[in-house]
Amino acid sequence: MDDTRDVAVCGAGPVGLLAAIGLARQGLKVTVVDSEPGVVQSPRATGYFPPTIELLAEFGLYDEMAARAYRSHELKLHFLLANTTLSLSLAVLEGFAKYPFFLSVGQQVLAEIIVAHLERMPNVQVLWNHRAEALTQDSRGVTLSLGTPDGARELRADWLIGADGARSTIRGLLALPFEGFTWPDRFVATNTRFDFEKYGFAPNNMIHHPVDWAVVARTGPDNVWRVTYGEDPNLPEAEIRRRIPERFARILPSNEPYEIVAAAPYRVHERTCPTYRVGRALLAGDAAHACNPCGGMGLTSGAFDAAALVTALGAVIAGRAGEDVLDFYSEERRRVFLEVASPIAQDTKRRITESDAQAQRKAVETFTRVRDDVELMRAGMAHSFAVRGRPMLR
Repeated sequence: MDDTRDVAVCGAGPVGLLAAIGLARQGLKVTVVDSEPGVVQSPRATGYFPPTIELLAEFGLYDEMAARAYRSHELKLHFLLANTTLSLSLAVLEGFAKYPFFLSVGQQVLAEIIVAHLERMPNVQVLWNHRAEALTQDSRGVTLSLGTPDGARELRADWLIGADGARSTIRGLLALPFEGFTWPDRFVATNTRFDFEKYGFAPNNMIHHPVDWAVVARTGPDNVWRVTYGEDPNLPEAEIRRRIPERFARILPSNEPYEIVAAAPYRVHERTCPTYRVGRALLAGDAAHACNPCGGMGLTSGAFDAAALVTALGAVIAGRAGEDVLDFYSEERRRVFLEVASPIAQDTKRRITESDAQAQRKAVETFTRVRDDVELMRAGMAHSFAVRGRPMLR
């Protein structure tokens, strides 16, 4: 690696890869590095909302994603304390949104699709098993010291994007604090083979209960479902995995056999950095901000970070904008997280774990009004569009 790259991207998840392909399509020399041996396959985000689907279409990825995803309109809210189930439909967004439906597929599929594109581009390198260990920067660029199976090496780039997740090495090397809080429970994400539709479940479901809450959604065209629920954070991981059958006995609608395809316990945060830019290094996605996944805002907000960076950084490199647009990127994407993404995520989690039966009945009344009023439904469903933020170039 003797040549200096225009952009180095640390992190080969969907956010980093979206930034990489968007910048590479502008003719820039891009290198993506990731410490993993390949695309991570463990259970991660599965749901794509109308604004995110629109973004994927703008990146030219919609057809490939749709071919491997499950398309649906319906979301069911199961209020166990109130003994009520309500069904909401994205079909009310017809004429308002370009893609008025959900797509369900694991985020590793999106990553695999983008990697396949990048591997065909002569101006792109994707380097697996490359771990960032040190970072220095000057007025002209950034130097990454990397650990690899073949020993240490350096990567020089004019700009660096850190998109390496909530435990971001790049954020640590930039000495940025991750301000906020960690939720007191641990989440457990499982991929489960079980016929939920047989028991009246929609492709997307939220089970409201103070203990046995869960988010249940299809992960694609086959009969594998993502079942995410909460556990005691003080339990060791082995005990959490041992307890899956007893937790499922309370969450699943019957005692029919099921298959756990994969399971991943993890801690959940509501945190962000004070800035997403330090000189020529920029942060995006979970490296910059992390929220609980109940409202589907993690990947959604991160994808729009990537889109904003493609516009802003691409314009700076091409000489169409000054570097002040990168400060605007930092300020605006942080604002969107604090004012849109994190509030949606927090409100959703608190609602589905509500312990007061009266409060849950009031929630039922509220969502019944929303279901029965098209304008209220559209306003509620369209709220997630605010995650786009303001245009980078004005």
